[in-house]
Amino acid sequence: MSGEGLATMKPIAVFQHTVVGAPGAVVPILQALGRPVQLVRIVAGEAVPTDPGAFGALVFMGGYMSVHDDYPWIPQELALIRAADAQGIPVAGHCLGSQLVALALGGSVASHVRPEIGWQALQTADSAVARDWWGAWAGQTLETFQWHGDTFTPPPGALQIARSSHCEHQAFVLHERHLLLQSHLEMTPELVELSLQHNGQQLERQFALGNPAVCDPADARRDLPERTARMHTLLTQLYSRWLRGIPT
Repeated sequence: MSGEGLATMKPIAVFQHTVVGAPGAVVPILQALGRPVQLVRIVAGEAVPTDPGAFGALVFMGGYMSVHDDYPWIPQELALIRAADAQGIPVAGHCLGSQLVALALGGSVASHVRPEIGWQALQTADSAVARDWWGAWAGQTLETFQWHGDTFTPPPGALQIARSSHCEHQAFVLHERHLLLQSHLEMTPELVELSLQHNGQQLERQFALGNPAVCDPADARRDLPERTARMHTLLTQLYSRWLRGIPT
């Protein structure tokens, strides 16, 4: 796409809430798919926009906090998500982001029975909707990176496209344009390393306690370039489908 074409497109806003919750592969994937991106760094004190119509779509990244915590930007983002939905603007969420989308649009969020951390198997559905979003990866068992202690109940009308053995609610689509992803398909080798540096003691503690939903800490850093690249292929597939929902 020409630079002139990109200049006439509304950017996709990507919201970063924490240092560890950086967008990773999200920005280069969206740019490779021909969309301009505007990073909104909540982590640096940037304000939450009030008009979703300034953007073609919205992406909300992860974070250590709960959607129920007392941060002023949380109700502001919830209101922005609801306004985007009312205007037919696609919204995507990763981990905390998926929980924000779920809560904003009629679902709920609560502590999960146990933390799910590290490399885990993701089972994609084989429904017509799942095939539309996952393409050739529908009905497959895939490896993904997880790091969450909460889980969401999806909004009314959401359709499930993936689950895991340890967390039923992994991936949903809503109104054919919103995408809720509990897992971290956006991780890069650098972000995995950063997560382990900041929070690796939680992984080690949960593994020592016998939590079946965490990976062996010795496996967490294995083959990171190859494993994350496979996730980026999956995320490119999902975002290719998601971008079709942007109003023209």
